[in-house]
Amino acid sequence: MMKQNTATITKMMLYKQRIGYGLGDFACNLIWQVISLYLLYFYTDVMELNPMNISFMFIICRIIDGGTDLLVGFLIDKTHSRWGKSRPWFLFGAIPFALAAILAFSVPDIAPTGKLVYAYITYIFLSFMYTVVNIPLASILPALTSDMNERTVLTTYRKFFAFFGSTLVSATALTLVSMIGQGNEALGFRFVMGLFGVIGCICFFLTFLLVKENNLVQSEKTATLKETVKSLFQNKPWKLFALNILFMWTGYFLQSSALIYYYRYSLQKNEMAAVVATIMSIVPMFANLFVPFLSRQLGKRNLYSVTAFIQMAGLIVIMLSGTNDAMIIFGAIISAAGYGAKESIYFSMQADPVDYGEWKTGIQASGTLSSINGFLGKVAQAIAGGLSGLLLAIGGYVNGAAIQSTQTIISINAMYLYIPIILLICSMITMHFYTLDKELPSIQKDLKTRRLQMKE
Repeated sequence: MMKQNTATITKMMLYKQRIGYGLGDFACNLIWQVISLYLLYFYTDVMELNPMNISFMFIICRIIDGGTDLLVGFLIDKTHSRWGKSRPWFLFGAIPFALAAILAFSVPDIAPTGKLVYAYITYIFLSFMYTVVNIPLASILPALTSDMNERTVLTTYRKFFAFFGSTLVSATALTLVSMIGQGNEALGFRFVMGLFGVIGCICFFLTFLLVKENNLVQSEKTATLKETVKSLFQNKPWKLFALNILFMWTGYFLQSSALIYYYRYSLQKNEMAAVVATIMSIVPMFANLFVPFLSRQLGKRNLYSVTAFIQMAGLIVIMLSGTNDAMIIFGAIISAAGYGAKESIYFSMQADPVDYGEWKTGIQASGTLSSINGFLGKVAQAIAGGLSGLLLAIGGYVNGAAIQSTQTIISINAMYLYIPIILLICSMITMHFYTLDKELPSIQKDLKTRRLQMKE
């Protein structure tokens, strides 16, 4: 027997839910963007850790994440509360997440070995708390609505707020670090993360208050963790989606971590790093607004591939621009527009394999599926982090040096341009085989019939 919690949603409730859903990713991205853009720099130039040690740390921490991600996702699927399955995690994870961010961007006054140990502990803690608050943002989407178009609209709101958070970080973080630190970047980063952490806490509390799990399906059939994971491997659309996660996020993290190095050392244009970082946040925020319309016209898969191609075209323009500021900015705008729309439709697509899996196996596993998606994203982050540290080490990177060697510049260029372009091509090839868009309407219709029958 299956119980389904449904509610009549007014227009006001609809907009409150959309804004509340968006605020959750705004909170995540206040911290996530700092991690993406500045964590590697913080470790090499502020904490003064060895790049090779950082490379190993990223890989080891991601292995640990594998178990914690799966555990959190499975616990979400097993959560039964008066607030729903996913909502309680926003409430109880907000404060620890902010604390973890502050600790990770603090520099203790201890020996270098102690600093490395401290980095391991705080980075693992931050990664775990990010899992606790971020996986529910994905797992809650199927419970908010069964309507494909509304899922895309919700994701559009989510990504608008996410990009707004990223823009805020890109435009202000380094300035605040410099202004507060007055030459002491360690103090500056700690203060900035404290500020962003407090704002993030408030946003997560608002997310908890504003979203409601109106389409929550609770099955009395209890699946074990083994059965749940096994059901995912019968889910062909998800397997393709999962492979694409590795291509998509490895390229993103690799390029993001290389941004400050590329403009500071490859082009000797330090001020351009902040300009491009801001473009890569603010342009996606507005490109994302066209996604609901374009998705209806092209379909989710096709829109993903088109926007990935646009993103790649922008990177090629940057690669061919040399030191021409106008061309760099033009290429960054093109790339950012493609990336913004691509990421928005990606998050909308995440909910669809959940429905397919329930239809195929009878097991509704939004939490576990979302956790594995999150873990794969962290695997991609580990690959990117490990590769970044390895390339910097091979290239002979010298932290703080105004001029880097030719080999170092080649490594930085590979991180920022060459490898991300290759991974975008791999991503487009993978998505060519994803066909769920055509099948989903009939699948959802069949699911609706099954649920009604099981209620009777």
